[in-house]
Amino acid sequence: MKKKSHLNLPWYTEGAVADEYGAIFFTTLAGGTVMRMDPTDGLAVDWATGIKPNGQFILRNGDHIICDSGNASVSRYDGAGNFLSYDVIGSCAGERIHTPNDLVADSHDGVYFTDSIRHTGKVCYYGPAGEQRVIAKHLDFPNGIALSADEQWLFVAESYQNRILCLPIRPSTSPSGTYDVFATLPENHNPDGYNLPDGIKLHRDGTLWVAHYGMAAVQVLDANGALIDSIEVDIQLPSNVALLDDGMIVTGGDGEPGPGGVLVYHNSN
Repeated sequence: MKKKSHLNLPWYTEGAVADEYGAIFFTTLAGGTVMRMDPTDGLAVDWATGIKPNGQFILRNGDHIICDSGNASVSRYDGAGNFLSYDVIGSCAGERIHTPNDLVADSHDGVYFTDSIRHTGKVCYYGPAGEQRVIAKHLDFPNGIALSADEQWLFVAESYQNRILCLPIRPSTSPSGTYDVFATLPENHNPDGYNLPDGIKLHRDGTLWVAHYGMAAVQVLDANGALIDSIEVDIQLPSNVALLDDGMIVTGGDGEPGPGGVLVYHNSN
């Protein structure tokens, strides 16, 4: 991937998604905004407001659900950027949540999200009928999350262990406590640098794409967890990746709370 456009912003960016019309949405943590970027001219405007909005997902009905660490919530917005409700706030399945980070929805609009804290992070679920459960506990900063095509497994980036976990989905009110290590990622040889897997996306070809914070790269893993490509990006601290038919969107920046940016890469052919 070589063709790209680059949007520079004062804030570190997260939560990249694209809608069915090609419009790109992303969040600014410290800026407290959700922005919409026009796919034609690359101009971005404020689309919605939050406190510290992070991971974002567009549901089948066009609603956006957004993790907001500023008030420990998953917030819901309509397709025009109007706030609708808090899907969860402060707790899930009777347990306190601290820093909702990233999320993914299944074909029934059941939502899985990560609660990102060191050592005692969680993966949680809530369903369209209001049911809630904790999928996993005691993870070291669970971050990006993706759902397998058969909706039987969750892939979760465990940032401070520099690895991707694979968790079974079980219809139970208690966490299974089991997981497999799907992949361990390359390490940063700079002792002052980071190697933290952040946002992840599952490609329709079965590969898993990982925004690798501190590594200025998106790592591509095959269906067995083997590293098959490392795509250099012009952001030192990539936070999230969204996949397009002919490329990818990368958010992040060179520091937090900023500066940040959005990169849109297209296949060179």
